[in-house]
Amino acid sequence: MQRREALQMVALLLGGTIVGAEAFLSGCKTPKKEGFEFTADNIALLDEVGETILPTTADSPGAKAAQIGQFMKVIVTDCYRPEDQTVFMAGIDKLQESSRAQFGNDFLSLSADQKHTLLVSLDKEAKDFDAKKKDTDPKHYFAMVKQLTLWGYFTSEDGATKALRYVAVPGKYIGDFPYKKGDKAWAT
Repeated sequence: MQRREALQMVALLLGGTIVGAEAFLSGCKTPKKEGFEFTADNIALLDEVGETILPTTADSPGAKAAQIGQFMKVIVTDCYRPEDQTVFMAGIDKLQESSRAQFGNDFLSLSADQKHTLLVSLDKEAKDFDAKKKDTDPKHYFAMVKQLTLWGYFTSEDGATKALRYVAVPGKYIGDFPYKKGDKAWAT
């Protein structure tokens, strides 16, 4: 399987295409956009949004433990096209505006139930937006945030080893596997 096929399979798993996938496949060599900078507050906000989407449970750590905000910063900065970067960064402000409009406070100051309610409404808005958009239009900012949260979490050590079943070396060990003289040796 090639890298492109693997990424397409991950995209199908996430329910669509991943924004920035073409840059990811080519080595994330997107030119840096002028005046484009994530702040510590942006990363803290994205950590909290990620934690609301994938919260800590008794069985596994949440998205905040996987440092999802830092993951988003790297992918958006290094892999997203400038137009997608613009949508994503404007989306951070729109998320805060939605929070203030709906609950009269910034996202980080909301209760867990209020955060959940806000993100459910943004998810519905994103689905409605994406259903009506043309292929050339950028994705909704919350769809990007949600995709990056899932991608970053389930490819992190915490997500892959504690939230999912993980076998470091799949298959079982057979110590006395039949070997005939002249057969090729095992690579591992």
